[in-house]
Amino acid sequence: MSERISPSDLDIARRAHIRPIEEIAAAAGINAEALELYGRFKAKVDPARLDAPAPAGKVVLVSAMSPTPAGEGKSTTTVGLADSLARAGHKVMIALREPSLGPILGMKGGATGGGYSQVLPMDEINLHFTGDFHAVTSANNALMALVDNHIYQGNELNIDPRRMTFKRVLDMNDRSLREVIIGLGGPTQGVPRQDGFDITVASEIMAVFCLATGLADLRDRLGKITFGYTYGREPVTVADLGVQGALTLLLKEAIKPNLVQSIAGTPALVHGGPFANIAHGCNSLIATQTARRLADIVVTEAGFGADLGAEKFMDIKARVEDVAPSAVVVVATVRALKMHGGVAKERLTEPDLPALQAGVANLRRHVHNVEKFGVTPVVAINRFGTDTQEELDWLLEWCAAEGVQAAVADVWGRGGGGDGGDELAAKVAAVVSAPNSFRHLYLLDLPVEEKIRTIAQEIYGADGVDFSVPALKRLADIEKNGWSGMPVCMAKTQYSFSDDASRLGAPKGFTIHVRDLIPKTGAGFIVALTGAVMTMPGLPAVPAAMRMDVDGEGNPVGLS
Repeated sequence: MSERISPSDLDIARRAHIRPIEEIAAAAGINAEALELYGRFKAKVDPARLDAPAPAGKVVLVSAMSPTPAGEGKSTTTVGLADSLARAGHKVMIALREPSLGPILGMKGGATGGGYSQVLPMDEINLHFTGDFHAVTSANNALMALVDNHIYQGNELNIDPRRMTFKRVLDMNDRSLREVIIGLGGPTQGVPRQDGFDITVASEIMAVFCLATGLADLRDRLGKITFGYTYGREPVTVADLGVQGALTLLLKEAIKPNLVQSIAGTPALVHGGPFANIAHGCNSLIATQTARRLADIVVTEAGFGADLGAEKFMDIKARVEDVAPSAVVVVATVRALKMHGGVAKERLTEPDLPALQAGVANLRRHVHNVEKFGVTPVVAINRFGTDTQEELDWLLEWCAAEGVQAAVADVWGRGGGGDGGDELAAKVAAVVSAPNSFRHLYLLDLPVEEKIRTIAQEIYGADGVDFSVPALKRLADIEKNGWSGMPVCMAKTQYSFSDDASRLGAPKGFTIHVRDLIPKTGAGFIVALTGAVMTMPGLPAVPAAMRMDVDGEGNPVGLS
């Protein structure tokens, strides 16, 4: 059992032995011609120069129960599981998303794993890293600058400023920028119109970046982005404006995956970063496929609970190329299950078997949802120091009674090449080696409303779906413009199966409310906005940034 009081994640990361990235690359089979150094401990990998076979590695997808403020440790489990698989003799690579500055400065404080199961250099990955997010932000905002300039210079495309569907972005949580007016100050300052900002990870350019199969496909997808409509209500694309080449130029270096390492020395590709509650929640397809060229097993994750990131991995990412998982790990904690069972956050350290028994309904729905995709789930019970043996034993017995494989993992305290994840790794390796019958949840030729209804009823457990009047109008536009064959990306609160964040556990008797639909024609999916979910988050009352600093030697303080 490990107490999670001291040392901090940052302390552990600072004390860890980090190897030159050339050594990590050589051990992973990355030839020198494909390696582009970003200092001593980071590098980009150019897949076009990689001397490696076609993708063949098996994919292990790490997901989770519905998240809570108590924390589930999905990234920690991802890294610890990969380290444990490597320790068992498998050729393994990790594939993670890049952290967004907004949540780091807001709630999280860091997103590179924890304890002795982290990717390094932790502080650099959590902050500006290799500049990929800045490149995506620049490309997004360059597009909108070019659009507004086109309107100002005469508007040859007849763009209706009232019907723009694309916003500027910033990699920050900043509620004050959700709705703005631009172009004020007179005729020389542009054409006034209502605008707004999304967070960078919600940008369609981020989604395109993460679903592109290569540079040519990136350019093609960028050209297909619909950013607004004409006065005649016809869609206008980036290709109509003729700037897809410029946007590709801004992204041509960023599109190469970033190579780093875990504390144990397992190679990791950290690349791309869409959120799973407002976007599709998976790391870049290029990174996943590159990892599959280099390793026998690729351990990757999808954001938030299995109702969001995992569903989108299966129904969006795995439709673009063959990255269907051979196993799905569902991370759970005793703490979070007790919270879903009705215990307040400040009392989660107290033993409470009845609350645990009440909360497992949430886990049950997630593991059975995974089975609907034809993939075997394995429950990873991420151990915390306050868990009692009675609670852990009961949860293992419950999983066995449900017919679900499970293991307790102490990868926070005994990771980094230790034995904390050995039992979990053995179970996952056995599932990976067994055949499965992967399938998507729905067919693409279904009407959009039926795809949404299928997700809502089959995955969320909803009674049905209610479409607002604007959403119904958008459905008609989608059909008219020939976009109905795309998959659906649900934008929904991560805290509940419903679209009401306060309804924890496994709620029943609810309806999903779709307030709008946004066709993402470059990414190739339709976003369904539900409930009150925001595409530009706000900061909490006491942001994590309040505890961050640098010491006298320039070392970071307060990242976690």
